[in-house]
Amino acid sequence: MINKQLINPQSIVVVGGSNNAMKTGGKVLKNLIEGKFSGKLYVTNLKEDVVQGIKSYKDLNNLPNVDLAILAIAAKFCLQTVKILAEQKNTKAFIILSAGFSEENSHGAAIEKLIVEEINKVGGSLIGPNCIGVLNKNYTGVFTTPVPKIAEQGCDFISGSGATAVFIMEAGIPNGLTFSSVYSVGNSAQTGVEEVLKYMDDNYIHGKSSKVKLLYIENIDKPEMLLKHASSLIRKGCRIAAIKAGSSEAGSRAASSHTGALASSDTAVNALFKKAGIVRCYSREELTTIAGIFMHKELQGKNIAIITHAGGPAVMLTDSLSNGGLKIPSVKGDKANKLLEYLFPGSSVANPIDFLATGTAEQLGIIIDYCDKEFTEIDAMIVIFGSPGLFDVYEVYDVLDEKMKSCKKPIFPVLPSVINAGKEIEHFLSKGRINFPDEVVLGNALTKIYGTSKPQPANIELPQINKNKIQKIIDSSENGYLTPDKVQDILDAAGINRAGEAIVDNIDDAKAKANELGFPLVMKVVGPVHKSDVGGVVLNVDNNEKVTSEFKRMMQIKDTTSILMQPMLKGIELFAGAKFEPKFGHMVLCGLGGIFIEVLKDVSYGLAPLARNEASKMIKELKGYGIIKGARGQKGINEEKFVDIITRLSALVKIAPEIIEMDLNPLLGTEQSVVAVDARIRIQK
Repeated sequence: MINKQLINPQSIVVVGGSNNAMKTGGKVLKNLIEGKFSGKLYVTNLKEDVVQGIKSYKDLNNLPNVDLAILAIAAKFCLQTVKILAEQKNTKAFIILSAGFSEENSHGAAIEKLIVEEINKVGGSLIGPNCIGVLNKNYTGVFTTPVPKIAEQGCDFISGSGATAVFIMEAGIPNGLTFSSVYSVGNSAQTGVEEVLKYMDDNYIHGKSSKVKLLYIENIDKPEMLLKHASSLIRKGCRIAAIKAGSSEAGSRAASSHTGALASSDTAVNALFKKAGIVRCYSREELTTIAGIFMHKELQGKNIAIITHAGGPAVMLTDSLSNGGLKIPSVKGDKANKLLEYLFPGSSVANPIDFLATGTAEQLGIIIDYCDKEFTEIDAMIVIFGSPGLFDVYEVYDVLDEKMKSCKKPIFPVLPSVINAGKEIEHFLSKGRINFPDEVVLGNALTKIYGTSKPQPANIELPQINKNKIQKIIDSSENGYLTPDKVQDILDAAGINRAGEAIVDNIDDAKAKANELGFPLVMKVVGPVHKSDVGGVVLNVDNNEKVTSEFKRMMQIKDTTSILMQPMLKGIELFAGAKFEPKFGHMVLCGLGGIFIEVLKDVSYGLAPLARNEASKMIKELKGYGIIKGARGQKGINEEKFVDIITRLSALVKIAPEIIEMDLNPLLGTEQSVVAVDARIRIQK
């Protein structure tokens, strides 16, 4: 939990404070002093009377009551220290910098657990252990550098790794990125990334709280909490970017269904981020670049004007923007011709707008004004302006700063001459500006932001399904794969359209059902998991003689208990499935079916429950969407029917969480309908 004593303590004690600023206790104390903490600052040190000019208490029992304790002592002493402070000194907030707890061994984990219990007894807040600390506008309780400039509308940054937090700040600060607060949660013994984000959501004040949240996450322990509060903050006007480390998996997990093989825990992370509206990043540079973009006016459209005095960077930027789905529209007509009159001969306004290496600050201002007021097709500008080192460019950057204040459209500055124009860039950043030194990194980040969906509504309206019937079927079944008749009953109860079928285990029934269903037929073995691999699927069975011969052959296949018979339907093969991912809940997947799912692995996924617009977007995200839509004279499928099946599947797994894997493969889609031809459901109660 987070409390007022952690956020705005009136008194702080550094337990283990030192005169040596090369030590953890010395450096955190030094940072608190230099950060001008306005409350009462205390120190405990067993050997010193005065530490960095502050009276040292050698005995905790003599210490006055204190709001926040920052511990920089050996792990073995932390429990007793916490106990004294919590029980005797009314201390309600703790930051434990010390390592040697759950990250090290089981003994350390046991001590950590006891510390949490002691703090919880008094309704206290704990950050750490094994962290770099906390800083905000009230105090700089970290033992590391750099200590970033604290700005109320800077970034709120929550990190699961202390060292990584330092490296991310080091990546952002030189480019002008500022911070409102930094939380290094370490082992997250009591308070993790999710709890801090919850606090920020619960206490968000429009116009006062920071609108930019950055996360570095190594483990998502409470995905539901993360989803709820991240999406809530974004709906309030915030923007969130996050790195979730550990996206690869060593080796592969054995899975008995297509869905199980295609879905992974990292897929679930992507699904959660997508549902919440979080921009996922994979590097420090990407995270800090996206944070810098978040600090500017929000991009409202996809049409970008590139304003440059250098051709090469403009070409590379054009490629990165275009490849990511943004547009660099041609600028032409009377207004474009009028703009050209203000520029030197040889300039171009076609977009990129190139006003040459000899271009002036005045010309830059005119170009920006035209893009902002005259060129209605333009949604944002990127200005590339460096220096060969022949003359200073202060005037250019001053014009850029003024136009960024006055223009309605966002302007993103690319100032690449970090050596030749280093002083000028420093001057530009001192105005509260942010620089993007690399145009391609900026372009890729812009396209990623533009491609990130808004969060889904907190309450999603789901289709009605027969909950009671589904639960009765599951309650009466054993763990494992359900029998085909029970699968059919569940699909019917969920309102998922399926093909007519019959299950037979003798020749007479096989021939009778064949005539009832009508030729041609499909015959499939019941029992073996991968039917095609063992010769357990036969198509175009068009007479009773073939029914008889194939029935006899297929019943000899190992593990076969009966034969499933269905009418031979035509259509585009589709796929939908669901898989339970521990902690996250169910992921729902869709794609092209049949061999496409096995060979191309072209799937989209979302976290249940799914709204109709989510399911529709999942379909449109598929690389094979052109086939679904209809291509080269081939008719497409009824997308609304496909959406309906996906949302019904998501409703099914929400009311029946015992379903841990489910495949609808193939579904056959036509202009009129989408029908489930084959289905498998595995339950675990």
